[in-house]
Amino acid sequence: MIKFWRLLLLCLSLFGSQAIAQESETTNTNPVFTLVDLEELLMAHHPVVKQTRLLSETARAQVFQALGKFDPALYTSFNNKHFGNTAYYNHWSSELKVPLWLAGADLKVGYDRNVGAYTNPQTRTNNAGLSAVGISIPLGQGLFIDGRRNTLWQAEAMVDYAEAQKIKEINSIWFEAVSDYWDWYYAYRQYTLIAEGVRLAETRFRAISEQTILGDKPPIDSIEAAITVQERQMELAKYEIELKNTRLILSNHLWNPEQRPVELPESAMPDTIAHNSLTPNATILVDLLAQAETLHPEILQLESKELQLSIEERYRREMLKPTLNVSGTFLSSRRSFNETLPPHYDFNWGNYKLGVDFAFPIFLRAERGKLREVRIKQNELRYDQVILGRNIKNDVTLKYNDLTAYSQQIRLQIENIANQQILLQGELQKFDLGETTLFIINSRESKLIDMQIKQESLIMSYQKTLAELYYKAGTRL
Repeated sequence: MIKFWRLLLLCLSLFGSQAIAQESETTNTNPVFTLVDLEELLMAHHPVVKQTRLLSETARAQVFQALGKFDPALYTSFNNKHFGNTAYYNHWSSELKVPLWLAGADLKVGYDRNVGAYTNPQTRTNNAGLSAVGISIPLGQGLFIDGRRNTLWQAEAMVDYAEAQKIKEINSIWFEAVSDYWDWYYAYRQYTLIAEGVRLAETRFRAISEQTILGDKPPIDSIEAAITVQERQMELAKYEIELKNTRLILSNHLWNPEQRPVELPESAMPDTIAHNSLTPNATILVDLLAQAETLHPEILQLESKELQLSIEERYRREMLKPTLNVSGTFLSSRRSFNETLPPHYDFNWGNYKLGVDFAFPIFLRAERGKLREVRIKQNELRYDQVILGRNIKNDVTLKYNDLTAYSQQIRLQIENIANQQILLQGELQKFDLGETTLFIINSRESKLIDMQIKQESLIMSYQKTLAELYYKAGTRL
């Protein structure tokens, strides 16, 4: 019997010191870390978010690269041969080629000087050389669209595709961060509720122990109270590990401006949730469906692909035409507009070069095969658009239904908790009158804590489903 009293006094002193430590911790003012704080840090400093911004820059760089096919180009060459005191030839040719947007034409300005004893008479010039101004126009294949315009227009369409991909990846990393935030919230609320349960059990143990010493309560009640404290302390240790792990996982999304990881402080606590606000807006489903139909990033990506394929299909149809290029060049010996030359050496209708190129494959099997391939891809894309549109609509509706169900469950759980609190209060009053046992009180209290944890689980599920609802609609909460 003496050993029992010593054990009782030891447990009383141990539990009393722990309760005082926990009460001192709860009196501290902890900083609240909200979703708004998470969003500001993530959008400003997260490496993945910064990486996604490079997608648009890459697409614009490809457009800039495609514009290079319209850059003016300067060509020049010089060849000279002198052998046996004989000037065989002296050839100097230079040309400035300026691609024109209209009709795929090329403007050419050149200067040739071909002299020497063995120079081809067709290309021979006088010692002053010949200046030339001409233009080359495709009247058949390449009149409305050619390779360089096809490349440029498709690169411009890729800018919209990259913008949609950027939005998609940002939405994905944000949804992951929000899910981790609510996991941390749930772990924190679990820990807080169990810690409160430990405090209540310790308070009850001290009171019953004092009554046992005075002889008002049997020793078995003290043992019952001590076992309850120990069980809840074991639960508290388990939830403490879960809280640390979820806090660490949430810290994966936190970075400082120097691109160094930041850990969420142990003193931080999640935002408080008003239970009466967990009701979905009646118009949210209609609004999100309408928004997803036109602004969902995956739909925008398919629209960008559709535009690319339409440009490619137009280009392949252009390739079915025969090649018919016409070029004309005016010739002159003028090298400077300050020179005085005979009229027959100046730019006039009598000095010119003309050229016509024509080509047409007989069967066009290569061109028709490529056109057929593009049209098959267009049909595949239309099926993808139909399937994606329906999947998005069903996913959004499904998450809205889940959200409504969680909202109803939370309301019922609030009522259940209120009823359980009434039962617990009644048992406490009966215990003071000696009409019930400590076992029933502990059972009622444990049931209440479990119901409160269940409520926090429903709140977590509601918030994660709300975030997923917006994510499925292609936007952010």
